[in-house]
Amino acid sequence: MLASELPSMANLRPDFIWGVSTSSFQIEGAAKEDGRGPSIWDTYCQNGEVKNHDTGDVACDHYHRYREDVALMKLLGVQAYRFSVAWPRVLPQGRGSANEPGLAFYDRLIDELLAAGIEPWLCLYHWDLPQALEDLGGWMNRESAAWFADYTTLVATRFGDRVKRFATFNEPSIFTLFGRSIGKRDRSSEDNLHRTIHHVNLAHGAAVDVLRQGVPDASIGCIHSYQPCRPFGTGDADAAAAVRLSTYWNNAFPDPQCRGEYPSSLRTAIAPHIQPGDMARICRPVDWFGLNHYSPVYVKAQATSMLGLKIGDNPAGIRLTPIDWPIDPEAFSEALRIVDERYGLPIYVLENGYGSYDKPDPAGAVIDTDRIGFLRAYIAALNAAASDGVDVRGYFIWSLLDNFEWDSGYSIRFGLTYVDYSSLRRIPKSSFNWYKDLIKTARRR
Repeated sequence: MLASELPSMANLRPDFIWGVSTSSFQIEGAAKEDGRGPSIWDTYCQNGEVKNHDTGDVACDHYHRYREDVALMKLLGVQAYRFSVAWPRVLPQGRGSANEPGLAFYDRLIDELLAAGIEPWLCLYHWDLPQALEDLGGWMNRESAAWFADYTTLVATRFGDRVKRFATFNEPSIFTLFGRSIGKRDRSSEDNLHRTIHHVNLAHGAAVDVLRQGVPDASIGCIHSYQPCRPFGTGDADAAAAVRLSTYWNNAFPDPQCRGEYPSSLRTAIAPHIQPGDMARICRPVDWFGLNHYSPVYVKAQATSMLGLKIGDNPAGIRLTPIDWPIDPEAFSEALRIVDERYGLPIYVLENGYGSYDKPDPAGAVIDTDRIGFLRAYIAALNAAASDGVDVRGYFIWSLLDNFEWDSGYSIRFGLTYVDYSSLRRIPKSSFNWYKDLIKTARRR
């Protein structure tokens, strides 16, 4: 069967939702306009930490071009769009006085989406913490849960009349693990990681309560990165390291949020940061589980590294994307089945996608056949999981647009739409049209 053909969707629900995802810092730009305050990622970029010294100052200029981008979504035929609000755009100091021009931008975006028949899915936090709060200790400060609750109150009050789908966090395991750095092993660093994990979980619970109280009929979840962690080698040390990473990566957030307890291997380490009543504050009822999945992670034991492990190497002989991420649709089915069994919540896949180094051909078209093949295989794996009874209700591709890809800057492209960063012109790729056909076919069923 050709990669361009559509996968079977026979086992997906009739009301299955097809969408696309983005995040504020990665696409908005306008970093110093209309009262927006700096985020930790602005600081990181200014310090020259990103490849090619790229910054998010302009990004895709979505702040000014959002109407064009919503028109692309309407052409694509998606039913929903997952985006994030930039905390420093609406609260430049992270707390205190709100910034009306920043709030007005999201008013315009939400209204444009609704006019196009696209449901807004609002994520409160996609990694762009206000720098002013980082200066106060950021997520290592227990007060961060109260800061986040106040920010959530602002967002719920302003947008809750039109937005009903809310995610508290995107991939808390990633920004805590890598924000605290899997670097040199140091007990104080590991303690800071455990402190941060607990405070982010407290912030999640506080936000859920705010949304329940402030938004009638709110549908609430958290978005977790779930990637099977596999030993690089055959020895016991690598096997133990893979289990250890999986505990932090896959379970340190959904377990307390959905089951009311930390994984057993983490309880002693996190216990010094837990106060009476905390676990009840964290484990608040949610409506769905947001799942981001790209590939399995291979793990080596390395005693000198934080948590005693190292990631980033892949065994010989496995298929890889151009950015060296394993291609393994079966791992996607595995992740869906585990999440379904462990947490018992409806699942929405809110990120899945293929990173590469796309370029227009001489005619100006972007022919990304390999991305189409990847998406086809992964959607087929999703359908297979659904055939086994997994309650999966939606699939969102990362991403609508090529964008700022964190440490990689603009060198890597995940979009269904090519962005020429010199002109900011949008060019739908072959995968855009393929996904458009898939959605049209799916919605006819």
